[in-house]
Amino acid sequence: MLTPKQLKLLMYIDEFIKGHGHSPSFEEMKEAIGLKSKSGIHVLLNSLEERGFIRKMAHRARALEVIKIPEKYENNFHMENIANENETTEFSLMIPLYGKIAAGTPIEAIANPSEYIYIPKSFSSSSELYALTIEGESMIDAGIFDGDTAIIRRAEQANNGQIVVALVDNEEATLKVLDKKKGDEVWLLPCNKDYSPIKLTKDRLKIQGVLYGIVRKYS
Repeated sequence: MLTPKQLKLLMYIDEFIKGHGHSPSFEEMKEAIGLKSKSGIHVLLNSLEERGFIRKMAHRARALEVIKIPEKYENNFHMENIANENETTEFSLMIPLYGKIAAGTPIEAIANPSEYIYIPKSFSSSSELYALTIEGESMIDAGIFDGDTAIIRRAEQANNGQIVVALVDNEEATLKVLDKKKGDEVWLLPCNKDYSPIKLTKDRLKIQGVLYGIVRKYS
């Protein structure tokens, strides 16, 4: 599934080539999609190429070839019909997917969204949600498995027993059960007997969200 910006760029390129006989410049694409930097266009083009929608033609400037477009847009496409990122449709809510988070040993904190996903609007109408891909097995006894998508509600505070996105030392993020001890001590508890608690002081911990739900694909 393409994100709205990926789809918008793909269809813009296709329409531009049909009308001009060559692909648009990076500046033209940037303005058409509403991005502030050309680096964002590079990211979108790479994602479209990886998914087989376009081909970059080597040794030729401004040379892109559209390989395919989604079937539903082949004969009835209007740029204005594509929702912008962070918008909702009648039936769905689009939230940012920030990347992977460890449900095991902490990994580097995610700073920027890599793409967006849709969740049913009935799931929540909140704009304070984001998603993370689970990596690791330390939370399997809580029904959270490697490869799951965790839906997170943004929060800076949490209660004992809640599953939280915890930022440790401002550089590593992990998903664990919060256990506030007496005094200045905090434990981040796994839900797998093969993993050990992470013990730290309050000043080393920032809460970045509380688990709201889990989305799972079955192959």
